[in-house]
Amino acid sequence: MILLKNGSIVLNNKLVKKDILIDKDLIIKIDDSIDNNNYEVLDCKNTLVMPGAIDVHVHLREPGFENKETILTGTKAAAKGGFSVVMSMPNLKPCPHNVDNLRKQEEIIKRDAVINVYPYASVSVNEEDKELSDIDLLSDKVYALSDDGRGVNNIELLEKAMKLAEKYNLIIASHAEDSVYKYAPAGEYVAVRREIELAKKVGCKYHFCHMSTKESFEAIREAKKNGYNNITCEVAPHHLVLNETMIKNTNYKMNPPLRSEENRLETIKALLDGTVDVLASDHAPHTKEEKNREYDKAPNGIIGIETMIPIIYTNFVRNNLISLDRFLDLLVYNPMRIFNLPKYGLYEGSVANVIAIDITNPHTYSEDEILSKSKNSPFIGQTYYGFTKYNIFNGKIVYRKEGE
Repeated sequence: MILLKNGSIVLNNKLVKKDILIDKDLIIKIDDSIDNNNYEVLDCKNTLVMPGAIDVHVHLREPGFENKETILTGTKAAAKGGFSVVMSMPNLKPCPHNVDNLRKQEEIIKRDAVINVYPYASVSVNEEDKELSDIDLLSDKVYALSDDGRGVNNIELLEKAMKLAEKYNLIIASHAEDSVYKYAPAGEYVAVRREIELAKKVGCKYHFCHMSTKESFEAIREAKKNGYNNITCEVAPHHLVLNETMIKNTNYKMNPPLRSEENRLETIKALLDGTVDVLASDHAPHTKEEKNREYDKAPNGIIGIETMIPIIYTNFVRNNLISLDRFLDLLVYNPMRIFNLPKYGLYEGSVANVIAIDITNPHTYSEDEILSKSKNSPFIGQTYYGFTKYNIFNGKIVYRKEGE
């Protein structure tokens, strides 16, 4: 049995001291003080104890691109970052556009993952925007569909996918990018506007990944105002805290790219006014060799799963821009609800997916500590509050800060 002692949990939007007792894979008691009867005690002084976070947008690269990341290294990094659940994008080899291909990934997950990994199936075969994936047979094996990394510009195919998603109560996560405008701001918001209208017509659940422009947020805000609650969106930490003037090297190169300061401020506004439903890292590992190329030739993407919670806690919770309840909604409860994922929380009888993050002592993120196989982060050398001290998944300690 594990006893989490001296930590604070969120009750009615305030931090309240509580002890938590875990037996096997369940939380069995939460109380002001629990006596230690030869339990394994984890001292959670100076920490916020909360349900393990959920990241609905990560690239684990396996199978197919194990030189960048593996399911083992990616989930270890996720455990260090404070996550109990990640959803892995389908730009893999083989691409999970049918059951056989998905099974290859599932076998590795079963063998190597240290937390829950829920794979996406692709919308189209090989994410090529030409032929529909085998959604009928995949529908009871995944929670969501995506061609992330590429925008679906074949509108006829997308409408068919939406109808099947609606039929099977799946959600489509869109990398909204118009093929004409590409990386320009219009590449995002032209696609967003088009896809909102299509999703409204079909009535399916539709989620926009890594939104980054004022016009995109305006369109999503308007759709929600008009009652289309099936339309949701996420933002990534890098679009909240960085802009295009801060680019120093290829570790600042991602897609969507860093935008203007105006767009960054609009991203923050959307987070604060409730337009944004979910925070997601878009964790995208690449090798040093790939990132050491000239800027234009280097691949898009940065790692982010180890720093997402600290960045958000430091910049938005600690600065009183978002409440503790909103923090938990963005990282745990909204992803769970929107993607229809298995439920857990901080209550007696719940599966014990619990993290303790240090909210008192700042820590400077270093390359040496990174558990991801790749090191392509623009946040190395930055100091934040909220790094993970302990991560307990299904009642087992899957991450413990060195020295604890």
